[in-house]
Amino acid sequence: MSETLIKNSLKILVVGLGSMGKRRIRNLQHLNQNDVIGFDPRDDRCKESFEKYGINTFNDITFALEEKPDVMIISTPPDLHMKYAKISLENKIHFFTEASVPNHDMEDVIGMLKKSDKIGLPSCTMRYHPIVNQIRDLLNKNIIGQPLSFIYHSGQYLPDWHPWEDYRKFYVSKRETGACREIVPFELVWLIDLFGKVKTVTGRKSKISNLEAEIDDIYNVLLEFDNGLEATITVDVIARFPYRQMKILGETGVIFADWSERIVKYFTKEEGWNENKIDDGIVERGYIHGEGPYIEEMSSFLQIIQNKIKQPYTFEEDLQILKILEAIESSSDKGTREFINK
Repeated sequence: MSETLIKNSLKILVVGLGSMGKRRIRNLQHLNQNDVIGFDPRDDRCKESFEKYGINTFNDITFALEEKPDVMIISTPPDLHMKYAKISLENKIHFFTEASVPNHDMEDVIGMLKKSDKIGLPSCTMRYHPIVNQIRDLLNKNIIGQPLSFIYHSGQYLPDWHPWEDYRKFYVSKRETGACREIVPFELVWLIDLFGKVKTVTGRKSKISNLEAEIDDIYNVLLEFDNGLEATITVDVIARFPYRQMKILGETGVIFADWSERIVKYFTKEEGWNENKIDDGIVERGYIHGEGPYIEEMSSFLQIIQNKIKQPYTFEEDLQILKILEAIESSSDKGTREFINK
């Protein structure tokens, strides 16, 4: 991994000590950030983070803020992101949020950021993934000529997301923050970065399984990009094997990527198939994907707030992604093709 170690230690408050909060603590400690504290209203999570990572924890945000953190990492359920973003800005603290789904109050946060000298960064984890970087490199080198279309599938059985807890009792089983609703924009963040702006969407979302959750468990989406490229995306929480696969069809070749197999390969008539094995870092017990991209993302955030690199992604862009999600759902509800307003 190419992450940069940050020498100047910062006091960092991780808000939310569930799966992602614990991952962010590991990321920060890997980057030599040893002044990390945590907040979660659940005593069991506070105790677990103290025992696993040796950090001081609080079950009251007021007490955590009294520690005067420089940075807040917001790893709560998505419907609480903007609440803590506002708290962060009101206390003059830089902040990072995990991938969002509801956009309630996001425009308020954008307005507050414009009046602040603090950094607010929404997550764009997949842009740091070595498979995505490999695909980007192949496209930039014009290996398969002009991309014409891609087919993408991201799926994993919902009870396997957090095998240590009942899937019916955490946010992925709520309609507003449902698992597929979360993953569609999570994927669009990097797909739009690779292929450009979306012109139209046609969506179909359904509940087709026996999962005990009142959510749509599959989204099928047709995308038309401004550059003429057309794509098909399927996101589901019914696949009993965790799939993340992509085929990109170009004028002179094909790119194929498989995140589970950790490979990227491409085909041209002249060369046949060429395959590269990809390393995305250590996979922690109970997790599927390697730690590498998450560490890179935390490293990038810490460099941004120290004015070392430019911010790669903004809440204005994140809001536009969430509006595309709304257009997909509107298309499904109305049976129409929806145009994306720029």
